[in-house]
Amino acid sequence: MIPIRDKNPTDLFPAVTILIIGANIALFVFQLSEGISHFERFVMSYALIPKQFTAHPFASDQYISIFTSMFMHGSLLHLGGNMLFLWIFGNNVEDYLGHFKFAVFYLACGVAATLAHVLTHPVSPVPTIGASGAISGVLGAYFLLFPRAKIVTLVPIFIFLYFIEVPAFLFLGLYIALQFLYGLPSLSGGPTEAQGIAWFAHIGGFFAGFFFLFLLGGRRGFRRRQYY
Repeated sequence: MIPIRDKNPTDLFPAVTILIIGANIALFVFQLSEGISHFERFVMSYALIPKQFTAHPFASDQYISIFTSMFMHGSLLHLGGNMLFLWIFGNNVEDYLGHFKFAVFYLACGVAATLAHVLTHPVSPVPTIGASGAISGVLGAYFLLFPRAKIVTLVPIFIFLYFIEVPAFLFLGLYIALQFLYGLPSLSGGPTEAQGIAWFAHIGGFFAGFFFLFLLGGRRGFRRRQYY
């Protein structure tokens, strides 16, 4: 089930969402600009590595890597998938929070997501990169704010493709359920850990979205809509 778009109009132009997407794309292009060897060195220099973070928790470069890692991606598919989710769901959360608070919200969720991964995998030597933890915070906020909004999804069944509308609470509820399904075995070093996916960054980000949404509150003048 791949999200294509939502049926949830906004009032504000999603300037911050677009800036974040642009920053992620620009950094990915820069990562690739000097070849694979440069790409790998860049990742090792600016990704967050849980084992190093827990060994030197007060080193300044470790705190910098919390932020740099959330704008880096390992492949075009990794980047494209994350930016698709951010584009679909980010504009509505930005519409609710306002531009400045949305920027704060996004970064705060990214930090919380990264720390959730470090806490659950403190000795992992695998570099952690990607915007998915921060974006999971956006999904968590959307889940609370717009549970009945319709999400248009693409569902492949054998050789056929179907477009199906589902309510946001169902789509996002399935999303977080899958994170637990695959994430819990990773705590014991199961096969899901070998996949290199930071499941608990997704989980931590999602629920951080609840917290920071309530902490920051909506912008003045936000208009709620009815969904049928």
